[in-house]
Amino acid sequence: MFGRLMPQEGRFFELFNEHAGQVVQGSRELAALMASGNDLERRAHNIESIEKRADRITRTTIELLHKTFITPIDRDDIHQLIGKMDDILDLIEDAAQLMFLYDVRVPTPEAKKLADICVVCCEKMQSAVALLSSMDNAAAIMTICTEIDRLESDADHVMRAAIARLFRDEPDVRELIKLRTVYEHLETVTDRCEDVANIIQGIVLENS
Repeated sequence: MFGRLMPQEGRFFELFNEHAGQVVQGSRELAALMASGNDLERRAHNIESIEKRADRITRTTIELLHKTFITPIDRDDIHQLIGKMDDILDLIEDAAQLMFLYDVRVPTPEAKKLADICVVCCEKMQSAVALLSSMDNAAAIMTICTEIDRLESDADHVMRAAIARLFRDEPDVRELIKLRTVYEHLETVTDRCEDVANIIQGIVLENS
């Protein structure tokens, strides 16, 4: 009787999906920024607005977690998942701000490629999150998580080649430092996507 009267489950999967949607929007804005280098301030502002919306979703999720007696998955998994998803958008915002603050008007092909990989990673993450509410989707979720791992490895290779080319071809030390920092932030976006994939894989293994 007592258990039936306590709050149950809540809107966790809905909130995960809402947050994942914001992550994808942010990644697409970042890729658009990297594609041309035009309108840096507006793009950076758009990403900042998206990040703030995601922060509100994160706060709502944590508040709901504290109010919910029975959760659909482990409480720590909920906390870790929403936190790592939020980390992705924080890095996306940081990368956009760096482009604006450093006044990088001509993004390199490597920056564009890394940003494109970020978009695909975030879209895959969104797909995995969307399936998480049912363990009938376990096999599909695990496949998507494996794809995210591969994309993170691709981004790592692109970043290494990009930094090697910078040290080989870029005579301006300041420009080298600017671009290296941007590359590292972009690659770290894919690292955080991999972190989310690892958490999701753990949830599937624990619950299927």
